[in-house]
Amino acid sequence: MRRDQAAEIAATGVTVDVGDATTRYLLYGLLPGWFVPGLADWLMHRRTRIEDTAGTKESLIHSLMMAEVGLPIALTLRYEVNPLLLTVQLGAAAVHEATALWDVRTAVDSDREVKPVEQHIHSFLESLPFGGLSALMCLHADQVRSLLRGGRGDPNAWRLVPRRRPLSPGYLAGIGVAIGACVLLPYGEELLRCRRAARARKKRARDSARWRATDGR
Repeated sequence: MRRDQAAEIAATGVTVDVGDATTRYLLYGLLPGWFVPGLADWLMHRRTRIEDTAGTKESLIHSLMMAEVGLPIALTLRYEVNPLLLTVQLGAAAVHEATALWDVRTAVDSDREVKPVEQHIHSFLESLPFGGLSALMCLHADQVRSLLRGGRGDPNAWRLVPRRRPLSPGYLAGIGVAIGACVLLPYGEELLRCRRAARARKKRARDSARWRATDGR
């Protein structure tokens, strides 16, 4: 911010709490907005008939990636950010990125067409964790420094500490409902669809083998 801009804000009496604004952005902007590309990705899987190509394997990878993201989010909503939680978040982000590469490789090897639109959706799903984590680390720079020092001098560095200012039950309930409607329900349907298609293929294969054996006699 330029000095004249700062002077103008001071003259008008406007104060900006950057930490509070960033927290609101994470809670009410980035986290709820995350569901949009997630639903769009599920729709792309459905349009390219994942159940007939990569099938259950890729669908299980999607479930794994959601767990890799969901666990650190759930912990962050309930506990204070400290070196332990930052370690979980950074580790989960790295593992999620590796799993995302595995996911795309699985899709390509199965001949499922990963269209440019789906690739663009993936770019959001991969960048959002890093965007959220970087903002969180800026909010808790003291804990980042503590992590770099190995948590020395902080008795709570390596244990989960409940939030001093818990989030409202209404907010947590709303996020829970959104996760159920936008993540668990659609991707559960995807996995169920893939399992049903796999069972149908096995049944057709058994029936075909039985028919050939009978016809051979």
